Amino acid sequence: MSQHAPKAYLRSSLAIVFSLLAIWFVAGFVCSILLRTWFDANFPPIGNAPFGFWMSQQGSIITFILLLIAYRFLMNRLDAKHGLVDKD
Repeated sequence: MSQHAPKAYLRSSLAIVFSLLAIWFVAGFVCSILLRTWFDANFPPIGNAPFGFWMSQQGSIITFILLLIAYRFLMNRLDAKHGLVDKD
């Protein structure tokens, strides 16, 4: 275990948060709004819905859930690296 360095911990945690927010922005805005018509034209439909519509409705929600899981995993790893894990 290493010593807890508050500035390094803050820098690392902000890097994680901003990286995940950037992924969420791409999935939620770029894929859902800007590329919707391109997705409709270049990808097969899922069920009865065009792919662009599906991505804007379901894909962004699934991406958000996956980002929550990734956040938990990455922050637990960061806490362990900085010695901030509870000993139960």
